[in-house]
Amino acid sequence: MASPAGVGAVVAGAAVVTLLSVALTLYGPPLDAVLKRAFSLHKAHSIKDMENTFQLVRNIIPPLATKKHKGQDGRIGIVGGCQEYTGAPYFAAISALKVGADLSHVFCTREAAPVIKSYSPELIVHPVLDSPDAVQEVEKWLPRLHALVVGPGLGRDDAVLENVKLRDPVDGSDCRGAVLRLSQALGNVTVVQKGEQDVISDGKQVLECSLQGSNRRCGGQGDLLSGSLGVLVHWALHAGPEKTNGFSPLLVAAFGACSLTRQCNHQAFQKHGRSTTTTTMIAEIGPAFSKLFET
Repeated sequence: MASPAGVGAVVAGAAVVTLLSVALTLYGPPLDAVLKRAFSLHKAHSIKDMENTFQLVRNIIPPLATKKHKGQDGRIGIVGGCQEYTGAPYFAAISALKVGADLSHVFCTREAAPVIKSYSPELIVHPVLDSPDAVQEVEKWLPRLHALVVGPGLGRDDAVLENVKLRDPVDGSDCRGAVLRLSQALGNVTVVQKGEQDVISDGKQVLECSLQGSNRRCGGQGDLLSGSLGVLVHWALHAGPEKTNGFSPLLVAAFGACSLTRQCNHQAFQKHGRSTTTTTMIAEIGPAFSKLFET
């Protein structure tokens, strides 16, 4: 984990597993209906247990206040984006903003920059990732960022991959054991592997998030997850274990991001069915966040 003087945490993108790697609409059933299909820690939890877990996520969410300044609730960096893949870093960065971050930076290749800029004027885009001094260009921004999401849309260019030094995904044959061992091998960083059930481990505990999403598997959902996770990691680390009742703040952040992504998927599918895309999921971030964490 990066030090607080640099970046609050380093968050893996959709294609990578390192740190961290719905019958509801806005007017749908009450929250306890969500909880019944939500989250397990080795064994089935009671509704009260799951309500407590959601409450831990609520505890880390900073209140909106007039005295706050721009950037206080999250300055998130996204490292990714090449000529072929411009959507992924955009999905991650805009998701971070819609969850509640104040600023989103995208560090991408030069060819990707004008395309990503055209998607939204709300993103700060740095066309540096394929330059000879890419590492230095990104490093000088790290003290200003609270979290860094590495991975969305990196592509397969050897020079770019060397600059970010990614690790391979874990083996899917034994998800729980593999994620646990990967976390331990990396020094007990928090790892998330998304799948039919999202598996989360800090090398000590293994959690599964099984909140109902849908059967739609459109590309980009992991980018929504990673961008959301970047914000929640910052909030969780800032809140500290006293707001999570001694539970790992990173596990709480991971639970929140996994639940939110699945809820967005479910709500979008209820409206669009087979036409569901990540764009329609992102439109559900606000209502889904409110349903899970603000009711």
